[in-house]
Amino acid sequence: MAKTLAQGFLHGIHHSTQKGTGVEFSQYRSYEPGDALSKIDWKLFARSDKYFVREAQRESNINVWLVIDASLSMLQGSEHVSKQQDKTWHKLDYARTLLATVSYLAHQQGDAVGLLAISSEKTHFLPAYGGGQHWRKVLLQLATVSSGGIFPPVHTLQNKLAHLQHNSLVIVVSDFYQKQQEITEFMQKLNPAKTDVVAVQLECDDEVEFPYKGQIRFEDLESKKQVLVSAKDVKSAYLATRQDFNQQLSTQLKQLQIQHLRANIDQPLDSTLHQFLTARQRKR
Repeated sequence: MAKTLAQGFLHGIHHSTQKGTGVEFSQYRSYEPGDALSKIDWKLFARSDKYFVREAQRESNINVWLVIDASLSMLQGSEHVSKQQDKTWHKLDYARTLLATVSYLAHQQGDAVGLLAISSEKTHFLPAYGGGQHWRKVLLQLATVSSGGIFPPVHTLQNKLAHLQHNSLVIVVSDFYQKQQEITEFMQKLNPAKTDVVAVQLECDDEVEFPYKGQIRFEDLESKKQVLVSAKDVKSAYLATRQDFNQQLSTQLKQLQIQHLRANIDQPLDSTLHQFLTARQRKR
């Protein structure tokens, strides 16, 4: 799926400097399945009868980090869409597929890719490396990420954050629902002055449109707290409050110099990918 979505967007998420001025030979490494055959040094193969790939030291030296909020609120999806399509598609599914596609784009242009999936129950971490074998490890980790618990306090992630805080492109996918300011504090710690940070805020049709009627019982996915309301009585106040929430989040991220994109999981994913890459080009 990631490869299919990526085919129209292979110009990548930042200017590749692998070709042309400023590229110097760095080292050889053993060939790994998935590496482009064009990278094999065939003269060295003729002498050694072994496959080696030439690696270049790039001026940009950018690592692409994929960060997923894996708290329980990411299991939110649109009930009416699920019933129409006879399947469940929630925010975590969308986040994993979107980042798998971005990882494919980065891998195709030779970038190093790292992964951080965050929840209070389990944190998945893979350092940023290049090569086909490592990229498949990233996909495997993405496939096994599941939602659990809440977004943890930022101090529990400090040893992981150190890897992301310098000369990186960091893509954070979340609904940005938080109890205190834990996600905001996490975004601050990414050090936007030295990294390029993109926040992708996920929402769904049910949240945007509030299509409910009659008496509705809502449950907080993380705290399990329930509330019974009349949809007609609360709709206007809910929509106004949500608009305020989005505006405050946008303002916070702008103050942190973080690029902010909103993505509806009930819209085609390739349109979000196009929005993401267009915004990257505009910023460059």
